[in-house]
Amino acid sequence: MKFGKIAAFLAAAALCFGATGASAADSGNQPVKIGVYLPLTGQNAFGGQLELDGIKLAHKEMPTVLDRPVELVVVDNKSDKVEAANAVKRLIERDKVSAFIGTYGSALAMAGAEVAEKAKVPGIGTSCTNPLVTQGKEFYFRGCFIDPYQADAIATYVIDNLGMKKAAVLMDMTNDYAVGLSKYFTDAFTKRGGEVVANLKYSSGDQDFTAQLTELKNKDPEIVFMPAYFAEGAIIMRQAKELGAKFRLMGADAMDNPDTLTLGGDAAEGFLHSTFPYDQNMANLSEEAKRFTEAWKAAFPDKDPNANALLGYNCYLVILNAIQRAGSDDPQAIAKALAETMDLPTALGKLTINKTHDAEMPVGIIEYKDGKRVYVGEVTPS
Repeated sequence: MKFGKIAAFLAAAALCFGATGASAADSGNQPVKIGVYLPLTGQNAFGGQLELDGIKLAHKEMPTVLDRPVELVVVDNKSDKVEAANAVKRLIERDKVSAFIGTYGSALAMAGAEVAEKAKVPGIGTSCTNPLVTQGKEFYFRGCFIDPYQADAIATYVIDNLGMKKAAVLMDMTNDYAVGLSKYFTDAFTKRGGEVVANLKYSSGDQDFTAQLTELKNKDPEIVFMPAYFAEGAIIMRQAKELGAKFRLMGADAMDNPDTLTLGGDAAEGFLHSTFPYDQNMANLSEEAKRFTEAWKAAFPDKDPNANALLGYNCYLVILNAIQRAGSDDPQAIAKALAETMDLPTALGKLTINKTHDAEMPVGIIEYKDGKRVYVGEVTPS
């Protein structure tokens, strides 16, 4: 697999944007250290491992920058906020990384971002969609859209594409991601003329949702928005089917996992969720998306490519592009270059980091039909 176009882009970017800081010659052949902190154990390990696979794939294909080897330093944040902060602290103080990638899970990213900001070392979040991750930060960025935008896209799709105006919300009240996304959806849905007839809650780790689902049946919504993680989401699907619920269920990007269909089984039929704008079977795959898909299949022949893996891959590309344009592995020079990222060709489309340090991209929609996962299109809320 050749990635000539990506390598050529990185080289051209350095010429277009100029270079500052220490040069490759000044640093000899010392490695450029990039830290990675992801949940590799605990509740969020499924997402963290997928993103790590994507990062490692990108590193394998693009192992050097500024004519120096790139060294990945990987730390498990154990799906814990305190561990996430400690992981970033270790990467900066012990391992002396120039920048870092991570993490899956907005609450984990918020903890890590505070440490990075104080140390003035840049980081780029993979799939942490809560706007607070980058809010007010000079040194923290992200390679994905944010939840208010995602929620507005979901509300737009439900009203404009599905023609539904009566919704309910079922959320994990102990999860920052779920609480935030539920509020943003409610605000966007009602602003667009919809009605939210119920807002019900549960706690992480719950296994029985029959009480909430029975109440939802009595409220008779057309659709229930549940920004759950895939394991709990699959349980909710199955129990809703057992109760004979007629409403449709819709989730968000945390449901985008290869095991969602496996765990949900027949109960997943008709389920919808938002995602990042990539699927191996989507129409009109870009050349960058085709290259990623082929590389992934060669490296992981028994595992389908996933948007989380691609986000990890993309974040590595964005970091390398910034280092190349900066002409240096100095953290402050990298941060400046990250903030100036514009129209970078990636498998998720041309990526621009906006003034709030968030990536701009459309929101994809997945529907489960006839036992298959189908990418039905993209939504850009007006």
